Amino acid sequence: MTEYCKTCDICQKDNKSTVKRLGNMIKIQEPRKPWEIVHMDWVTGLPLGGNRSYNSSLVIVDRFSKTPIFLPCDKDDTAMDTALLIWNGVISWTGIF
Repeated sequence: MTEYCKTCDICQKDNKSTVKRLGNMIKIQEPRKPWEIVHMDWVTGLPLGGNRSYNSSLVIVDRFSKTPIFLPCDKDDTAMDTALLIWNGVISWTGIF
């Protein structure tokens, strides 16, 4: 009986779907100027390098121009370290604010 219902065209049309419905799609906001929207992520597990033996990189990408900035950092950096990295490596370079 179960096998019959799985292959029966009428049963398939009448029964509710058991597949979870997807939510409504929303349009992703497009930036109007450079550095209005940025994406950030850490790349960790890199081989040691540089004067301070960095083992990670903070990657920041401008969504408008797709310009990447790679900032060497340490995997154990704190939020304050990251804020200073962004301030010195991005904000001072791009002139945003």
